[in-house]
Amino acid sequence: MSLMSIAVSERRKEIGVRRSVGAARADIVLQFLLEAALISLAGGIIGVLLGWSGMELVTRILRLPQILVWQPFVLSILLSLAIGIAFGIYPAWSASKVDPIKALRS
Repeated sequence: MSLMSIAVSERRKEIGVRRSVGAARADIVLQFLLEAALISLAGGIIGVLLGWSGMELVTRILRLPQILVWQPFVLSILLSLAIGIAFGIYPAWSASKVDPIKALRS
């Protein structure tokens, strides 16, 4: 959430320009929600890859049989996506409320 709030404050001029040329509030919300979802999805995929490589390493070192259950991996990716969307709603909503005139002046 803090990452997206910082992104909103850093990109006030861009938001102002988009709003002044006719972008609707829903367009701004969608842009920031998609950005939050993609960032959290990338983090989830990186986490799954790190977990999988850790499993590979441990099973090779200890010479254990590999048992790969895919449901926790899918669940963790979906959970990270849901968290990204949930915590991206407020920054996206606040970005859509930016006054274009004030944003362009700053």
